[in-house]
Amino acid sequence: MKIRLASAQDIDAWMALVEQVRDAFPGLETSEVMAEHRATVLNFMENFSAVCAAEGERILGALLFSKENSMLCFLAVDPACRRQHIAQKLVHHMLTQMEEDKDITVTTYREGNPNGAARAFYKHLGFSEGRLGEEFGCPVQEFVLKRPAAGQR
Repeated sequence: MKIRLASAQDIDAWMALVEQVRDAFPGLETSEVMAEHRATVLNFMENFSAVCAAEGERILGALLFSKENSMLCFLAVDPACRRQHIAQKLVHHMLTQMEEDKDITVTTYREGNPNGAARAFYKHLGFSEGRLGEEFGCPVQEFVLKRPAAGQR
């Protein structure tokens, strides 16, 4: 398995993974929004803001991030490949692409939601709970990874 930046040639394998996990992500319910998501992923790929865990032609994990907003935007791992530290490796690769002194944010399900398993993962990586919000009609919570300013390392 190799962790690397994803490119447009990965889009079909990437979307095959998204298709497997789409029920866990609000806003990916219809074929129309899946087509929009595909276009969004291609845009992230063009901007060198998509990281994947690849094994041959297969995408085992996928991560989208925004350098401009210091945000982890999307993270998914093939259900058959979970508990192999793939998500952690994807996040660590993303961090090498971000400005070192900017905090990183991500939103995930609120506490008590059955799809909220990612909360423990983000806490394990050092993220802390932040503000409550809503995305795609779903209650979410922001998590923040505090990063020391350049002079404080």
